[in-house]
This record gives sequence, structure tokens and C-alpha cells, in this order.
Amino acid sequence: MRTIRSRTAAAATAALLAGLSLSACQSDSDAASGTPSGARPEAGATASGEAGGTGKAQGEGSGTGPGASGGQSKDAGKAGGTGSKQGTADGSSAACTGANTKAVITKVPRPINHLLLTITNTGSRSCHAYSAPLLRFDDEQSATRIMEDSQPQSVVTLAPGRSAYASILLSGEGGGDSGGRTAQRLAVHFAPRSGSGSAGTPLELTLPAGTHKDNNAAVTYWQGSASDALTF
Repeated sequence: MRTIRSRTAAAATAALLAGLSLSACQSDSDAASGTPSGARPEAGATASGEAGGTGKAQGEGSGTGPGASGGQSKDAGKAGGTGSKQGTADGSSAACTGANTKAVITKVPRPINHLLLTITNTGSRSCHAYSAPLLRFDDEQSATRIMEDSQPQSVVTLAPGRSAYASILLSGEGGGDSGGRTAQRLAVHFAPRSGSGSAGTPLELTLPAGTHKDNNAAVTYWQGSASDALTF
């Protein structure tokens, strides 16, 4: 009986020692891995976390994609800006001059003592008819007076093929002869945007036969229509 109890006690002791040894090994393994016992994630959870990490990377990649697309749009905008600059360069408006216009001068029945000066844009892009034509009859040293009350609300811009108009009053009222004479030629100079001096090449015109003018002659600002020009 004592022998059986001794064997039973010995077996219990051996089992206890084995359990303690197994616990110690597991603790050592947890300590080595840095994961507390009972907090170790399951294999499925780890895979999900890795998938989540990959998903984030893919998300960043997708974000980069639109970002790259946005960069291209930005570049396209720059290209558009360049295009816009080219459009401005190609379609910008310079001053109308003798180099990009032709001129015709005609005698009109009404109002009396008036000529109508017409310029037409012969260029490939628009030009601005700034201020008024700067006129010199024959060998006159000073430009013809400008009628200030004829100034339009805005500068007349001529697309290719379009015209601007100015009327020329040849003599003043009163019937007095203030240096009256017959003129044969007319030099048409063009004003620049600054309004100072003249721009580009002038035009030389032959006046209608019998054109008589005096020192009171005057010219209007450029107008968008002949009827507007001839109201002064």
C-alpha cells in the first residue's frame, strides 16, 4: 500500500514538474517574440492587417494617380497658358498704320466743305485706330486741328477687312478767307497708343480735284461708321 502511494506521489510530482517546465518554455518564447502571453494575434487577423497595409499602399498609389493626373492637368494649363500667350501674340492688336491699312478720301455732298477719309485693315490681324488721323495738307508744317467734341467712347478696333472713318472739315464758318487755298496732296499719319508722336508708316493721298481748304480746317477722331464721322 505504501509502495502504491509512493508511486502515485512520484507521478504527481513528475506531472507538476513537467507542467512548470512547459509554462517556463512558453514564457521564454513570449519574451523572445515580444508578445505577451494571451495577446498573440491569430493568423487570420495578421493577414487582414497585412492586407490593410497593402490596401493603404494601394490607396496612396491611387492618390498618386489622380495627383499625377492633376499634375498633367496643371501642365496642360501651362500649355494652355502658353497657347494663350501665343494667341495673344498672334491675335494682339497693334496700331493701325500705313503698313497694315489702305486709305481712300472722297468728297461728300453733305455736309458741305467736307471730305470723308476711310481706312481699311489690309493685315491679317486686328489693329487699333487710335485717336484721330494726323493730317498735313501739301507742305504744311503743323497737323490739322482735331475736333475734340468728336471723341468716341472707345478706341475703334479694326478686324481684318474692316474700316474706320474720319471726316475733314475744309473751311470754317463765316465766309472769311483765312489762308484759303487749293490743296493737292494729303499726308495721313497715325497716332500711337500713347498719343505722343506718330506710329508706323504714313499714307500719301491725292486729294479730289478742286479741294479748297483754309486755316480753320479740322478733322474728327476715328469713328466706327461713316455716318458717325459725318455728323461733325
